[in-house]
Amino acid sequence: MKKTLFTITILLISVLLNPSFSPGQTQKQPPKYVGSDTCKDCHKDEYESFMTYARKSRSFESIQRVKKGLTEEEIKGCYHCHTTGYGKPGGFISPEKTPHLKNAGCEVCHGPGEFHVKTGSPKDTKRRMTMKDCEDCHTTERVKAFRYKPMIHGGAH
Repeated sequence: MKKTLFTITILLISVLLNPSFSPGQTQKQPPKYVGSDTCKDCHKDEYESFMTYARKSRSFESIQRVKKGLTEEEIKGCYHCHTTGYGKPGGFISPEKTPHLKNAGCEVCHGPGEFHVKTGSPKDTKRRMTMKDCEDCHTTERVKAFRYKPMIHGGAH
């Protein structure tokens, strides 16, 4: 009941703040990234599990640990896998400009959350991941180096 009321409230606010918005309409712009904190109100258990068990929820710490001695370009090379949406519309830009996207969060796997937050519809988020989704960052060499176990098999949520 609370989840339904929350979803209706979000839809109403979306329509009031953006009268041209209507659920289910074709969007002209790609959805933007909203950050994992936005997910926690509706997906509390999954969010808590992700933040507790998934190393990627703290992935920017890896960049902080190794950045000494790296050039700015080398550091930016880490952003693709260690942040959310880097190089994509509405994605990570820098820790100062987009601090809410500085770790690899929910949207790395589930896609940008803007439309899902507005509509509450499961159709506006990716729900079934495959190993192919993981392979953008987790290449064969990285799997061996870090003993990687993908979230889809790891049971984090």
